[in-house]
Amino acid sequence: MKIVVDAMGGDHAPEVVVAGAVAEARERGTQIILVGQEARVRAELVKHGDVSKLPIEVMHASEVVEMAEHTLAVKAKRDSSLAVGMRLVKEGKADAFASAGNSGAVMAAALFGLGRIPGVERPAIGSIYPAAPAPCLLVDIGANADCKPDYLVQFAIMGHAYARVIFGIDQPTVGIVSNGEEADKGSTLVRETAPLLRASGLNFIGNVEGKDLGRGTATVVVTDGLTGNVIVKLTEGVVSFIAKTLKREFTRGFRNKLALILMVRKRVDWREIGGAPLLGVNGVVVIGHGRSDAKAIVNMIRMAEKSAQQDLVGVIQAELTARRKD
Repeated sequence: MKIVVDAMGGDHAPEVVVAGAVAEARERGTQIILVGQEARVRAELVKHGDVSKLPIEVMHASEVVEMAEHTLAVKAKRDSSLAVGMRLVKEGKADAFASAGNSGAVMAAALFGLGRIPGVERPAIGSIYPAAPAPCLLVDIGANADCKPDYLVQFAIMGHAYARVIFGIDQPTVGIVSNGEEADKGSTLVRETAPLLRASGLNFIGNVEGKDLGRGTATVVVTDGLTGNVIVKLTEGVVSFIAKTLKREFTRGFRNKLALILMVRKRVDWREIGGAPLLGVNGVVVIGHGRSDAKAIVNMIRMAEKSAQQDLVGVIQAELTARRKD
């Protein structure tokens, strides 16, 4: 497996991206292609000592799609790290692409460079949401603010495939975000989508309220990108508040209290997850958080590698084909 890493993507690129790539290559021998402005990338590599024996290549890309830029910049900058990286995957020179850059720009570059999996109407971004006893996949979290019922059904099918191969769950359950568990609750979109999900052959359990996400009520939870994005950002804010409060209250406590804080933080820390899979494009693409540090970059690379190893794109394509036949 060769993983293309966008060296210029993220708020702290290329410094933290290179640091994460070096750490991953040293620890697990992962083959990495760092794509970006070569002089800047190599200047960061020098900071990590002798890296000549590490399985890291550098591929020059003269342009950068900045964090505040979107689709138009992707179209205009044909030699950006995003465009060059996607071409490597498209040409079979790499197995997956990972970037902590602007999510909209990464999605646009993937659509332009890789295209969609046949039959997919809209790609979607998934987020591994911390839940007990096991995590769940929330789809979509920002790619599609306005959705049709058919889009949500496809999100569910793609999420179902992801949960099977990445979570290792044979029969993932599927739910849809709503403001009540009853079948007559929810927006017009929810009420129109639910019957389609019941008829899809998926293990659909019905409506899922916000409070149920953290309880692991469903393995895969679908929603429109606007609602999903609000859920994820709100959760990040709440987790940050709780972590700071616990730290302040337990500072004078014992070691076991410190261990509890660390355990909770590890369970809900987005850096431990590493990134969000872009589902529906014809190649493995993982989008990391813009604020990613080296630790998050390591986990972003690992998510991309695992998705490629499990042939995520092939599994999604097979599942979509099977559902259409049904």
